[in-house]
This record gives sequence, structure tokens and C-alpha cells, in this order.
Amino acid sequence: MSAVAHYIAGVLPREAMVEIVEALFESADFKPGDQVKTLRGSTHGVIVRLADDGRVVWRPDGTDSELMALPESLLRKSPRGKGAS
Repeated sequence: MSAVAHYIAGVLPREAMVEIVEALFESADFKPGDQVKTLRGSTHGVIVRLADDGRVVWRPDGTDSELMALPESLLRKSPRGKGAS
């Protein structure tokens, strides 16, 4: 609902809102090596490992830093050639 509200408020582009809502229908079944991006698409990276508590450890592109996130705060990037992100 937050993505829709942000779209209505004019702070989230329609394409981003649609992608977020569609991603909710996919299971958050991440595995190490998966390419991901943040919900707004501003940061891209790769899954490093899954924490025991269900959070995802991922590395943003171009850094050696590792970040932890809830699975629902990341989107799997589309494969190249299929509406690549």
C-alpha cells in the first residue's frame, strides 16, 4: 500500500510502483548470487548470504560493503533481454 500511496502523492514513478506491486506476488526466495535492487531502484547489488533470522546480506555494486535488509525491501533484477532493469 505504501508504494501505491507514494505513487498517488507523486513521489514514486508509475513504473516503479507497478514493479513493486508485481514483486509482491513473487516469493522472496533469494539465494546467494541473485542480482537485486532497492525498491526505488536507486541501488543495485548482489546477494552475499542469507542470515539465520531471515534477513538478506547483500553487497551494493561498486563497493566492498555489505548491507542487511529484509527480503521484502529488495527486488530481484530482471534478466537481461526480458525487460532488464
